[in-house]
Amino acid sequence: MKIKFIHLFFLLIAASVFVYAFFIYGKDVPLRKLPIYGKKKYELINGKSDTAFHTIHDFSFLNQDGQTVTQKNFEGSIYVTDFFFTTCQSICPIMSNQMERVAARFKGNMEVKFLSHTVDPDIDTVEQLKRYAVQHNADSKQWMFVTGDKRLLYGIARRSYLLNAEIGDGGPDDFIHTQNFALIDKDRHIRGYYSGIDTTEMNQLMKDIDLLLAESHSK
Repeated sequence: MKIKFIHLFFLLIAASVFVYAFFIYGKDVPLRKLPIYGKKKYELINGKSDTAFHTIHDFSFLNQDGQTVTQKNFEGSIYVTDFFFTTCQSICPIMSNQMERVAARFKGNMEVKFLSHTVDPDIDTVEQLKRYAVQHNADSKQWMFVTGDKRLLYGIARRSYLLNAEIGDGGPDDFIHTQNFALIDKDRHIRGYYSGIDTTEMNQLMKDIDLLLAESHSK
């Protein structure tokens, strides 16, 4: 009798686990949520406290096809962004190879895009970016290499993506050289930072992109 009771007990536990897995894990709901980076503002809306999160500012640059790229190109998409220059012989080739690997993982999924900004626009013309993009098998509809006014490029790196804490004005003597990538969600919030020269962190980036996709689909 005691043995039958024990069997029944474990059977009930197994059934409970199955039901939990079916109704909770079976749904397209992420098991954890990524943080939102940047300063937050707390506002009163209709008498209730609400949080306004840091948001990527509007922008306008030229891509490797000579086309204007703005925030509208990323509406409805998660994207990964970085800052590099084509003549770099240190960390940039590693970063671009890693970005290529991540881009290949999400190839054809237009909910996931990639945005690489040059930090040397005098050298990195549209034609130079095109050659570099071809070397990395970049589809300009999904992975955009952009150039533009140096002050605007450096301003968005510092004030929007928060990728560089050094004070600078984008002038002739100013230079940004960061290995970090930023992950941006569909609401233009920063959701993660990853070293573009670390394979382990790039693997985590791919997992976090999947997590953000699940989060956006569950809304």
